[in-house]
Amino acid sequence: MNKGDLVSTVTELSGLTKADADKAVDAVFAAITTALKSGDDVRLVGFGSFSVTSRPSREGKNPRTGEKITIPASKAPKFSVGKALKDAVNS
Repeated sequence: MNKGDLVSTVTELSGLTKADADKAVDAVFAAITTALKSGDDVRLVGFGSFSVTSRPSREGKNPRTGEKITIPASKAPKFSVGKALKDAVNS
């Protein structure tokens, strides 16, 4: 499922127009992104939790040359699935 499919499904399930459903999907993604950028976690009971993890800097190798390089520290978004979603997928 891509974003267009998601918007179509939201349109069918909610009765919103396609334009309103697109705005709603964009707003949800923007709200999650904004919360993660500000350091907050997003917990959706039964669905899952979005959080940010920190990766420390580390040594790596250039696969072409074998030269050692330093990979800088970074932050990465993480999703942990909720019990209700896990149960729904496994039923």
